[in-house]
Amino acid sequence: MPDTLIVNRRFCGPPNSGNGGYVCGLLAERFGQPLEVMLRQPPPLDRALTLAAGDPARLLDGDTVIAEARHATLDLDVPHPPSLAQAQLWSQHYAGFESHAFPGCFTCGPARAAGDGLRIFPGRAPDGVLVAASFVPDASLAGVDGTIPLAVAWAALDCSGYFAAAHPTQALLGKMCAQLSLPLMAATSYVVIGWSLGREGRKVHAGTAVFDGHGLLHGSAKQTWITIS
Repeated sequence: MPDTLIVNRRFCGPPNSGNGGYVCGLLAERFGQPLEVMLRQPPPLDRALTLAAGDPARLLDGDTVIAEARHATLDLDVPHPPSLAQAQLWSQHYAGFESHAFPGCFTCGPARAAGDGLRIFPGRAPDGVLVAASFVPDASLAGVDGTIPLAVAWAALDCSGYFAAAHPTQALLGKMCAQLSLPLMAATSYVVIGWSLGREGRKVHAGTAVFDGHGLLHGSAKQTWITIS
């Protein structure tokens, strides 16, 4: 039997497709990390998708290539994070409270109830360089030991890059290379940051990282977003 995975509707980004970071993280669970994933098509929800090993490995919906994944080196200079208190303060000025293309997004959607989505609301620093947010993973996402699955941790690294580098232009995640070096735990406070890495036409580049409340780095990601409006 072919190897398959299903993107549960809980983990949507846009209403009818998977959260990009989460889907990339599902592939990292299967193929290891650091991993670079190219999203070719919006990942469908609630149906079996086929995993095809190789170089690159592929996620398929029938004959349609949804994503391609390769092992890669993550080369990224990560800025120093704000304190947990600062991140909580910056989150109060989250641009997504005023206007959000996908308010039901698992990672950053303000329409998601507490305990359902991650509710990561990255607000911009006073100097304009970083965005940052605090968040606490819900126990419903954790395994029996309290550890958050890798795919959910990758989802936590997703949308802050968009709000750092692409917002208010509408854009979708096109590529993500990430590595989680330390696991995330339920009921624990974390800080997520995002920052711009520049633009090339419709391509918007960003970095993201997640830290614990003491400033210890748990994971980071380099992203490319594709503007669509």
